[in-house]
Amino acid sequence: MPPEPPDSTATFVRGSSRTKPLEILVRVVGAQGTPPLFRLRSGTCVIGSAPPCDIVIADSTVSRMHAELNLVPEGVAVRDLGSRNGTYYLGQRVEKIVLAPGARIEVGAATLSIEPDTQALGEDLAFDRDEYRGAVGRSAAMRRLFAMLTRLEGSLVTVLLDGESGVGKEVIARALHEGSQVAAGPLVTVNCGAIPRELVASELFGHKKGAFTGAVEARTGAFDEADGGTLFLDEIGELPIDLQPALLRVLETGEVRAVGADRPHTVRVRVVAATNRDLAEEVNAGRFREDLFYRLAVVRLSIPPLRERIEDIEPLASRFAAAAGLAGLPGPIVEALKARSYPGNARELRNAVQAYAALGVLPQAARKPGATLDLALSELVDTSRPYADLKEDLTDRFTKLYIAALLARTGGNQSAAARLAGLDRTHLGRLVAKYGPFGGGKT
Repeated sequence: MPPEPPDSTATFVRGSSRTKPLEILVRVVGAQGTPPLFRLRSGTCVIGSAPPCDIVIADSTVSRMHAELNLVPEGVAVRDLGSRNGTYYLGQRVEKIVLAPGARIEVGAATLSIEPDTQALGEDLAFDRDEYRGAVGRSAAMRRLFAMLTRLEGSLVTVLLDGESGVGKEVIARALHEGSQVAAGPLVTVNCGAIPRELVASELFGHKKGAFTGAVEARTGAFDEADGGTLFLDEIGELPIDLQPALLRVLETGEVRAVGADRPHTVRVRVVAATNRDLAEEVNAGRFREDLFYRLAVVRLSIPPLRERIEDIEPLASRFAAAAGLAGLPGPIVEALKARSYPGNARELRNAVQAYAALGVLPQAARKPGATLDLALSELVDTSRPYADLKEDLTDRFTKLYIAALLARTGGNQSAAARLAGLDRTHLGRLVAKYGPFGGGKT
């Protein structure tokens, strides 16, 4: 029989919650369950082979009263009720353990899937203020988001925030922390995209002295620093795929092994992750583990770009102006800010307001990538000319500019230019002869 894991029922919840934990769906897999899907909203769910259990599994490997589940902020507290064949998690027999949504346990020959009831999370949402714990917004989209954050105050489940760069994912992560039952604990932020690849494991899990060349002293990792609080993993899509299993293991077991350590140790950390990538597409492309994605996205919250919530520009600008020491913003400045498209989202708005506070004028509005090209092409489009003629003209202009820039980069060396452009050397020579002269013609 596999050894039992350490007691995992200790909780790191501090204080009492004003809202209840996230409801759970318990699904029976691989056996006949009655009911096959049970909604755990409060109290206890007892699993066994006979009534009066809440879930009855008609299987000889399941005891009459096998196990019970209780809703807790982290997910579900599981307790074996002295069953004959045991309750197993990740291949180990457990007496009691706290599991996050997304986990599965074996009860005899049956499997129970513990899933978040995200539909219940979105029911009857209402929020009538323009701010939630430092996050600002009066648009319908942001008020709905704030309502969901309020509903999550009773839970410590993992949350994945997605949205474009600059929308305020770190602000929402801080609001999640401050509204949670671990608000008295630390909030530790790690930008997974800003760490050299060879140091990611050390940054997250720590290392022992002498664990590798340059490890002249021990280092405490982010999970240990966040113990009893929240760890915000920004740009999680940048995490190297070979390190993703280690993160998955921490999320599944709560155990961290420092680089160079002989054995793991337990931490109690609520994880919030963020990305500006489409992680589902990253999974399909093989760059992100599917099991880790589902562990991180127990609850998935999307933050819309600023261009889709114009109503939020004025209150955000007022907040940034106050932080910059301004009593307010003139009406024409506010209207000018509202007219922008904000490819940089709230970060761009903040920078514009800060520049106005320093200089008394707004900086030039940023354009989305490609906007300058689109503008130039729109000025060149002439619908009075045949499509093929105009296309050939524009293609010739592009080719001449491209070849000129290419030869300037290589100092006129056509062989090097051909290699950079991915062109046959002879073909490049024909283009130079057609669109030149471009100055020196080294080979």
